[in-house]
Amino acid sequence: MPVRSCVGCRGKGPRAQLLRLVLDDGGLAVDPRAVAPGRGAWIHPDLACLELAERRGALGRALRTRGPLDAAPVRDWLSRKGSA
Repeated sequence: MPVRSCVGCRGKGPRAQLLRLVLDDGGLAVDPRAVAPGRGAWIHPDLACLELAERRGALGRALRTRGPLDAAPVRDWLSRKGSA
């Protein structure tokens, strides 16, 4: 079973338990099926891990991009999934 590292908490877990994030038209997007082309960053589907990744600047490093990334689309996605 493939293992990935969360860029937020740095914990390891099975790929099926983490959420893949990618750059889509220069913005951060969720790749729930983990099939989008290009480089991805993995996080636990938890707002705490997303906040840690933002605070540490880990998303930009993992995706090899410069400048700040707007995590609002990911935050919205996590909020919708948490309330479902």
